[in-house]
Amino acid sequence: MEVRNNYNECITNLACSIQKYFGIEPKHNTIDCIDKILNEKQPKNVVMILFDGMGARILDRALEENSFFRKNKLKDITTVFPATTTAATTSIITGLNPVEHGWLGWNMYIKPINKTITLFKNQVKGTEKVSHKFLEVKHMLKIETITEQINKNGKYKSKMIYPFGEDKYTNIDNMFEKIKKECEKTGKKYIYAYNEEPDGTMHMKGPDNNITEKLINTINRKTEEFCKRLKDTIVIIIADHGHKLVEPIYLDEYPEILKMLERTPSLEQRAISFKVKEKYKNEFQEKFRRTLGNDMKLYSKQEIIESKLFGYGKPNELFEDALGDYIAIAYETGKCIVSSGDDVYISHHAGYSDDEIYVPLIVIDKCS
Repeated sequence: MEVRNNYNECITNLACSIQKYFGIEPKHNTIDCIDKILNEKQPKNVVMILFDGMGARILDRALEENSFFRKNKLKDITTVFPATTTAATTSIITGLNPVEHGWLGWNMYIKPINKTITLFKNQVKGTEKVSHKFLEVKHMLKIETITEQINKNGKYKSKMIYPFGEDKYTNIDNMFEKIKKECEKTGKKYIYAYNEEPDGTMHMKGPDNNITEKLINTINRKTEEFCKRLKDTIVIIIADHGHKLVEPIYLDEYPEILKMLERTPSLEQRAISFKVKEKYKNEFQEKFRRTLGNDMKLYSKQEIIESKLFGYGKPNELFEDALGDYIAIAYETGKCIVSSGDDVYISHHAGYSDDEIYVPLIVIDKCS
């Protein structure tokens, strides 16, 4: 299969450039243009803000050519596979590819407990129940952040800013205030901030809805106003993935496929993993391609592993079992497969369309 992610210049490599600037040995290539900016400017503060779902193609459609974000965009780069928050933000905060850190999708099969878990919620898929068995084995997923690495090293400082947790911010203005407060502190530092929009709005309204467009323009304007207040700082704006309008395929309506499955499907609705019962191993591929092959492309576990679709590096110990036997991927078709326990949205991601995989690399120089 063709791997469309450029694992020599993707969001993982951006994270590796941050590691390099702060004296942490990266495990992957860095991005040359980012290295050059940081080396030449030597900023006291490096700020990275990730706006969830703000893909490059969507941004270009929502904003005028002379807008703040588009004027300061260096280039478009790819996210990791799959194009989803679980995999991509973990790569941004760790400098590891999904194959290494193991956070492969919203719902992932965890072999040691034989359960499919909604990873960010620590819950068994389709329930509101926290899995204490998962919490016991969660350490198998790699989650040491770049912030932890920098702070552990002791030479520089780092801070992560989220809309959840103990020191959460309340809205985008409060996020910027918290970032500004950190920037004013003494010493060289890295600040990473995560914002849930425009992803939340796009799931409900779509990527090209007027409400979404207004929101992206507001984010653009507020970021420009914020950057005017900074000095001795390089600000990097990035996204984890884009979005695409979708039409759900309900797996319950295909009992001939459903009966072949050993467990509930996992990973993502536009990059969905199937574990097939032994007695149907010879039938499943033919049945799926005949029934749903116009909507999704089906790849075997071996094809996935050999292609390095989830990136390069030492595979996480949970990786291979989480793949199941097959992964079906949606490309330009706006289809997604919904199974029991899934939320249904009008717009989604994790597929292999341009709107989903390309993200903007925006850099604002406030060192002059």
